[in-house]
Amino acid sequence: MACKKFLTLNNGLKMPSIGIGTWMAPDHEIEAALDLALKVGYRHIDAAPVYLNEKAIGRVLKKWLDSNQIKREDLFITTKLPPPANRPSCVEKTLRNSLNDLQLSYVDMYLIHTPFSVPETGGDFERDANGDIVIDPTTDHIEIWKTMEKMVELGLTKSIGISNFNKKQIQRLLDNSKTKPSNLQIELHLYFQQNELVDLCKANNIVVTAYSPLGSRGIVDLKKSAGVKCESINLIENPKVLEIAENHKKTPAQILLRWIIQRDVCAIPKSTNPERLQQNLNIWDFELSNDEMSSLSKLDKGIRVCDFSFFKGMEKHPEFPW
Repeated sequence: MACKKFLTLNNGLKMPSIGIGTWMAPDHEIEAALDLALKVGYRHIDAAPVYLNEKAIGRVLKKWLDSNQIKREDLFITTKLPPPANRPSCVEKTLRNSLNDLQLSYVDMYLIHTPFSVPETGGDFERDANGDIVIDPTTDHIEIWKTMEKMVELGLTKSIGISNFNKKQIQRLLDNSKTKPSNLQIELHLYFQQNELVDLCKANNIVVTAYSPLGSRGIVDLKKSAGVKCESINLIENPKVLEIAENHKKTPAQILLRWIIQRDVCAIPKSTNPERLQQNLNIWDFELSNDEMSSLSKLDKGIRVCDFSFFKGMEKHPEFPW
């Protein structure tokens, strides 16, 4: 079993259309999950410093690469510039730190994780006396992007892109850069389809990656633990999804992922469950009909789960995207 569909980036690099997300996975879980993921055919791994597990990911990658079970050029590894390093002076050292943890000489994609910044702390986000996140309002996307471009020139990353940016922020980069973003990573799923943003990206040859493609119970739990009211979504119990799953003899999750892939969008579902890991990759032996695609596309509810409300006070940032 392996990914059968690749999306071509604007620099010619091919990105597997299914990857594995690694957020909220402790070291022992992500090491076991990645080891299995590589065995069953995953080659696209999405990482980030704020996930606090890049060293664990690096241990698995080193084991596989050192044993010649896999070639580096067969992997597609993404990591991200975190909010506490979202300034030109931090880009190179932060990327080098990630490369050191991942035990790699380069990544295939380096993303600006969020359009907003917080002060550099070396640890958790700083909070004021009211418990609000302390923001750094001086974020300058253009200057940050110029430094991101230098990371490609240095050979530290093959491609650069963005995450959680809105249409205005994307257009600003398009209008003021020599290297256009290769990738936009955003929350995208059946109940939050982001059609206008996807259309903008396709018109500008930017590949879109969907995080939380099956919804995200983890984000819902995080918001609830932060005392934030949150509308739970359960995509896999939607009646239309269940009906289509029965017709194809597939799981609801496989239907949800296939719907995204047939939109020419990449998906990075996160799972540490061995059975679901394999199921999420096993979506190449069927195709949704035009009628099925259309019926699912009518289910958009505009429900954003990852609105960063668990970062109390972040909405005060001038570049907060929503």
